[in-house]
Amino acid sequence: MEQVNAPIGVFDSGYGGLTILKELESSLPNYDYLYLGDNARAPYGSRSFDTVYQYTLEAVKWLFEQGCPLVILACNTASAKALRNIQQKDLPGMEPYRRVLGVIRPTAEVAGNLTQSQHVGILGTTGTISSHSYMLEINKFFPSVKVTQEACPMWVPLVENNEYNKPGADYFVQQHIENLLQKDPDIDTLFLACTHYPLLLDKIRKYIPEGIRVFDQGKIVADSLMDYLARHPEMKNRLSANASRIFATTDHVAAFESQASAFYGKAINATRIDLV
Repeated sequence: MEQVNAPIGVFDSGYGGLTILKELESSLPNYDYLYLGDNARAPYGSRSFDTVYQYTLEAVKWLFEQGCPLVILACNTASAKALRNIQQKDLPGMEPYRRVLGVIRPTAEVAGNLTQSQHVGILGTTGTISSHSYMLEINKFFPSVKVTQEACPMWVPLVENNEYNKPGADYFVQQHIENLLQKDPDIDTLFLACTHYPLLLDKIRKYIPEGIRVFDQGKIVADSLMDYLARHPEMKNRLSANASRIFATTDHVAAFESQASAFYGKAINATRIDLV
């Protein structure tokens, strides 16, 4: 049965999706949001397609059970490895009135408009890069754009271990920036294809040549959601708008609350839940 007056669900394997939520709130502050981090099973990046699909589907079902009519997969790995299956296989028979959206397509839809050289670079986790999701999606919208990728496996651990603003992080940031630009020196636009990477933005800018622009996904996803709701008033009318924020994690609450502020920008109170 169709439900009305419920929050937007925002899901991530851990903390990174809070950088997306932060931008969603900035652009669409009146809506209610329910954030779920599957910290007990993070990281997703090194897991198989089948495992990520199963974990993500369990999270989506939980958010649906809480009433969310719309769920944003604020996780690049989940968007790359699970979104298509959930949209095509599960939603039609399970929840015909609900929708699940990801973070890759919004970036793909604007990538060609943001580059002058028609050469863009993607920095992401090994799982996201190996899926080739960004290359495939960007080329659907902008076949003439050359997409070059670089996997940065150490960047998420640097962020999650609070090393992202320390001198030791510089080596790993510089290494991957140089690797990417050696593959294609004509890149003029970089996309951060991981929701953890905005915390490394200062260091990334330190090592890119002048004239290269860097975009993280938060604002792009927020703009895309604004456009989606404008085009789908039937969904907009199902959403509650009391400016409430609820946070849930599958792991230790204290650890989640302590780490979350780095990504979200302010303190939160969370609840622990079980997905299985």
